[in-house]
Amino acid sequence: MKGMNDLLRQAQIMQSKMAKIQEEAGERQVEAASGGGMVKVIANGKQQILSIVMEKEAVNPEDVEMLQDLTLTAVNEALRLAREMMEQEMGALTGGLKIPGFM
Repeated sequence: MKGMNDLLRQAQIMQSKMAKIQEEAGERQVEAASGGGMVKVIANGKQQILSIVMEKEAVNPEDVEMLQDLTLTAVNEALRLAREMMEQEMGALTGGLKIPGFM
């Protein structure tokens, strides 16, 4: 029975650490850019877009599609980086074990 109690205690510690990582996710940020830096996007570990910055040169009324593509590319890359960052942090905690509901 002692082994079971140790296992439960370890699970509680891991759960507490996971909760802390998820709580702190909003403070961690990643940045992605497209078009040689003409469009930059910052996202946090909760996969929320915090800002989008566009250089004047990216805004061409004659080529709105280019701006849309640059923005979409930068947003998708920022979200991918945020997801990857959190997966690495969770993976370090769980030893690579995929736990449903935790990224």
